[in-house]
Amino acid sequence: MDYEAVVRRIREIEEQLAQLPPGNVVYKTIKGNKQPYLQWSENGKSHSKYIKVANREETIKGAELRKKLSAELKELKASLPVTGVPSAAPSYRTNVVYGEMLNAQIAQVRGFEKRDCYHLLDKYLKSNLSGRVCLLYGLRRTGKTTLLFQAINEMPEEERAHAVYIKARTTDKMADLDADLDALWKRGYRYIFLDEVTLLEDFIDSASLFSDIYAMMGLKIVLSGTDSLGFWFALTQELYDRAFTIHTTFIPFHEYSRLLGINDIDEYIRYGGTLLPGELAFDDPDATALDAAFRDDETTRRYIDTAICGNIQHSLLCCKRGNYLRHLRELYEADELTSAINRIIESMNHQFLLSTLTKAFKSHDLGSAAELLRKQPDPAKRSRILDQIDQNVITEKLMEMLKIRNQEDAQIGITQAHVAEIKEYLKALDLIVDCPRRNLVAEPDEYVLFTQPGMRYCQAQALVHVLMKDEAFNSFSQDERDLATEKILEDVRGKMMEDIVLLETVRALPKNRSAFKLILSRSEFDMVIYTSGENTCEAYEVKHSSEIVQHQYHVLEDEEQCAFVEHQYGRITKKCVIYRGKSQKLDNGIVYLNVEEFLNAL
Repeated sequence: MDYEAVVRRIREIEEQLAQLPPGNVVYKTIKGNKQPYLQWSENGKSHSKYIKVANREETIKGAELRKKLSAELKELKASLPVTGVPSAAPSYRTNVVYGEMLNAQIAQVRGFEKRDCYHLLDKYLKSNLSGRVCLLYGLRRTGKTTLLFQAINEMPEEERAHAVYIKARTTDKMADLDADLDALWKRGYRYIFLDEVTLLEDFIDSASLFSDIYAMMGLKIVLSGTDSLGFWFALTQELYDRAFTIHTTFIPFHEYSRLLGINDIDEYIRYGGTLLPGELAFDDPDATALDAAFRDDETTRRYIDTAICGNIQHSLLCCKRGNYLRHLRELYEADELTSAINRIIESMNHQFLLSTLTKAFKSHDLGSAAELLRKQPDPAKRSRILDQIDQNVITEKLMEMLKIRNQEDAQIGITQAHVAEIKEYLKALDLIVDCPRRNLVAEPDEYVLFTQPGMRYCQAQALVHVLMKDEAFNSFSQDERDLATEKILEDVRGKMMEDIVLLETVRALPKNRSAFKLILSRSEFDMVIYTSGENTCEAYEVKHSSEIVQHQYHVLEDEEQCAFVEHQYGRITKKCVIYRGKSQKLDNGIVYLNVEEFLNAL
């Protein structure tokens, strides 16, 4: 391999090693039987942990892969000139990259599109801020390392000569970084890009070292990492107001569309949340990696385990020596915390699906779909199947089954205190937000919006398919089962489209405007946008359809309900339906807006 290829492979291996559990597998004889243990060193002490049968195959494979990759990494570094491997230089304790090796690394991002938040990073680097560091954080696969390399790449050559990139490792300590930063300062380096800093066990409790010492000396320091919760703790304890923060977890539709060239709301619903393409790119090796986009239930669960559950646990353990575990300590000590986090995320999705089915059961969507199928001009597409099956029976059975599953979730020893704390941490990760809803007749039930739609849809899809295998559904024909499945998933996509439109509108509006779902006595508006000062509002319905049907806007034409809204929020200046068809205005004044155009305009 040439020099640049070797550098790229070194980086790939180091990223893989960072995701693998540390240690080697050893076997101990217990009561005459050989049992596998994971053994590793930490703070100069040797530790070992029994490998449970359920985790045995995965852990052993991981340890074997670590051993193989470590040997390859050693050979690759030995093949490079010593001057080209800063991590091997005796003057540095951490993996400091600069000069030609840094140029080789950043070369791979040249020509890449930039995230919307890039201008914030550029603003920090060009500012005269003293004593402040930049925190760049978000869940995995949201473009953090690429942003760092793009920032270095955009620097004038004379500034880039004074920049270094450091990829933290689990074996690094703050004392190591302190020594290296001091050495780098003395050698004239002024820009420090420190990636995966939350891998350092003592980062949270020592983060003020960066702001109070080195940033005050004039260094520009960008700290990046996947453990968003670790940064959240550091901000509340060590860094306070001495940090400039940039979040990458939330990727809105217009940005997803621009970066990946995919202007399709259904594609975003299925795979949105990470910057990896969906199933349309099976030939792309990056898309078929183990941590690819939300392809199926297995890849989604793996992402939740590594990017979310691992994130929370690592940060909790590293902050104040685990004091922030609070009520979650008992789950952690029983080795059940990962399972608990997974179950709570899954439970929220069960509730989402349950509420979606309840709404579908009460709506006119099914009757409309049946009518459209009967009136299809193309005989091949014309069908009366929705007239022939009892959709209400199917829906009620699914709802009943979901309630049973939720009851099972409630019996695993997770208390309300556990749920409240895990939800608090999920919000700190920017994974969920409370849905802005106003109920003019009662207190609304709790409902959360997921900022990663692909994760929510994939879990809902997997759940539906599991439910459809129930014995009760086998009494229906294959056509009926397929139709029911697609109808349910269509309802799920429709509800998710409502959530996406509302979430992205809320985040995009200026301070004098607010958006919310409005629930009335006998109807609801999917979104109302209120403008304070002017005391006017706009009313929206959101439909996952490419057809225009009168019942879609019947609420917007309901004079009594509209008068009630105007009494509360002023004159309605616009009535719109956001859907998947072409934008147009009807004779009655109702405006139909294409959803992709609406979201891109935000």
